[in-house]
Amino acid sequence: MDLTMAVRVLSRCARRTFLEFASRSKSAPTRGTGRHYWTAFRRTVSGLSSGRAAFVLGVPAVSCLGYEALRRAQSSAVVSALDREEILEQADYLYSCADTQKLYQLLAQHKDSEDAQFLWRLARASRDLALLPDTEAEQKKRLTFEAFQFAQRALEKDDSCFAAHKWYAVCLSDIGDYEGVKVKIGNSYIIREHLEKAIQLNPKDATSLHILGYWCFAFAELPWYQRKVAAVVFSSPPTSTFQEALEFFLKAEEVDPNFYSKNLLMLGKTYLALKEQQKAQMWLTKARDYPAHTAEDREVHKEAVELLKKLG
Repeated sequence: MDLTMAVRVLSRCARRTFLEFASRSKSAPTRGTGRHYWTAFRRTVSGLSSGRAAFVLGVPAVSCLGYEALRRAQSSAVVSALDREEILEQADYLYSCADTQKLYQLLAQHKDSEDAQFLWRLARASRDLALLPDTEAEQKKRLTFEAFQFAQRALEKDDSCFAAHKWYAVCLSDIGDYEGVKVKIGNSYIIREHLEKAIQLNPKDATSLHILGYWCFAFAELPWYQRKVAAVVFSSPPTSTFQEALEFFLKAEEVDPNFYSKNLLMLGKTYLALKEQQKAQMWLTKARDYPAHTAEDREVHKEAVELLKKLG
């Protein structure tokens, strides 16, 4: 077995061991695969090991002492890469279990990281912590702005990271809640631009599609007084239609069926807006019957039940 293969096997074994241990020690229900969003495990270890092999083969006259120092330095680099992957996998496992507090504590240790993969996860964790029902108003505001800062840094570090674009868009929308309707609408074009970039970078990410669908739905049903504000801010304010929203919600469902209770609910609400009651009832029933693992799932269930009652 060559060095590259050995490192890959070691990496897989380390991941499997952690996941087996975590599954035994944690009985919390896991979120749907779609909520594990945008997570792609990239293996950088093979690049490090192949570089080491190339060096050894290319310089046969290295002294024993020099070679040993090189070997240790290269080994440290491989361990560091493995540690990074293990931390990211732990973070994704905690996210899938909706263990927001532990996830935030784990990632907060890396708040000064220059790695976009840590930073966008920190943005997501900060935002999730802010959204917990028992989070006090002042802490919620602090965490909301903190989440935006992490997302902004992630984007600065890696403009090709689709998750960084997505979380930048989401967090920019969140801070608009504290800065007024004018600012929120003013940021809308930027938000859509980053969501479209996220989808361009990863067309199979169901949540980016869902969020863009939600953006379209929000502007399709924008109240008249907010339309007036939008007309003041822009000569051509952001607009959309329920049909456009529907297309994004359906595409998200096509990419990852039943990935998110809110997408099922929004499909039902969009069909209601389009006066297609039979289809609305079908999707609202799916939203009602979706397993309620999180507080958001329970809210979705409640709203779906109420809408179904109105439909008769």
